Amino acid sequence: MQPPSPRSRRKIDPPSLRRREWLRVGGLGAFGLGLPALLGAASAAAPSRPASFGRAKSCLLIFLTGGPPQHDTFDPKPDAPLEIRGPIGSIPTSQKGVHISELLPLTARRMHQIALIRSMTTEINAHSTSGAFMLSGYLPPSKAENVPPSSQDWPSIAAVAGALLPGAKSPLSSVILPSLVYNNGFIDWPCQTGGFMGAGWDPQVLKYDPSAPEVRIEGLCTEAGMGTVRLEHRRQLLDQLEIHRSAFAGTEVATEFDTMHHRAFDLLHSEKARAAFQIDHEPDAVRDRYGRHKFGQSLLMARRLVEAGTRLVQVNWAREAEEMNNGNPMWDTHSANAKRLREVLCPRFDQAYSALLEDLTASGLLDETLVVVMGEFGRSPKINAAGGRDHWGNVFSVALAGARTAGQVIGASDKIGGFPADRPVRPPDLAATLFHLLGIDPGTEFIDPSRRPRSVTDHGTPLHEIVGT
Repeated sequence: MQPPSPRSRRKIDPPSLRRREWLRVGGLGAFGLGLPALLGAASAAAPSRPASFGRAKSCLLIFLTGGPPQHDTFDPKPDAPLEIRGPIGSIPTSQKGVHISELLPLTARRMHQIALIRSMTTEINAHSTSGAFMLSGYLPPSKAENVPPSSQDWPSIAAVAGALLPGAKSPLSSVILPSLVYNNGFIDWPCQTGGFMGAGWDPQVLKYDPSAPEVRIEGLCTEAGMGTVRLEHRRQLLDQLEIHRSAFAGTEVATEFDTMHHRAFDLLHSEKARAAFQIDHEPDAVRDRYGRHKFGQSLLMARRLVEAGTRLVQVNWAREAEEMNNGNPMWDTHSANAKRLREVLCPRFDQAYSALLEDLTASGLLDETLVVVMGEFGRSPKINAAGGRDHWGNVFSVALAGARTAGQVIGASDKIGGFPADRPVRPPDLAATLFHLLGIDPGTEFIDPSRRPRSVTDHGTPLHEIVGT
């Protein structure tokens, strides 16, 4: 994979780059710490592939941060004892023989469009490392909590997709919104970035509160009065930096300057891409249908980005203001699980997710858009003394919709929802399935930091139930 051809540049003297200008230019770009080296051998002699290869033009990855309880969402256990099944009942769905939580009635009507994996497993009970496993498809070197991110991390699925599938219609190929995922103490999880591929291949993170009255995206909103002339001045500053990248040769800053800064500039000039961010142009009825909360408005924004040609959009369930350092935030329901599911979590998810599927169906985009719902792990079978469920990586559920994946259940958990009873599915297999559907050969190889060839998944095999044979 090579950087784009350099634009025409005029030479300038280094002293003309004042420190303030360097800092302001930094808001538009970053230094890449090395580009991924594709061996290409896997695709050169690729065997004939099933028709499902490349069936998805885009992917919308919905990440339910904290770990949603499988018993109370997609894998109810109505015949289990009360301390296992809990007080939340189950309801039939539009997919014959499949029941899900009574708290997801709108989703139940759309189950014929959804494929459920009920045997997902990481065997890790730490948020950040189980999350890293799910988001990258690679088993992290440590299973401990709060392991900080590193430039040596394996790239995320979002980063790999963005690197290998540049957007044909949009300067954005891979986007995360409305923020990265982090633990209490604002400790970012590993494997959310380009990792060893380099910072230039990080997904574009759009930090904002889409439920705010005025939506402003950090780093992408031009200041008042910034017209084309000032934007062009920033382009020239970026080009000046690229000319003088040789000053960094031999340092850890870069052996290659980050050509991806042009992506950010192009974004500011792309009317179609900028229009996708103008969520306030949606009718009030549409915004209300998704829900006037972070998750709902983020899914609406994601739909607009997919419509504009973005290849992968990852929506993280983000913390609300009152959850910034809370011990029970988002889907991490260690206490009052049923109450929080009934009052906040399930209604918001059900409302926004069903609205998204409805709109993608109406526009015809669902056939070519893969929609993935997952968390870092599930919750414990037995309800604890505080009425909550604890971390559980042994088995949980993932939902796939779109790209003609629907109408089936893959795998099963045991009678108490504690372990896989049939067809265990691990993150490398899920990642391989996503890559296959997006048109990326799971055997594609990178050179890792130790100079060894590594495939984009950790020996993952696409699920034959989804991709065919």
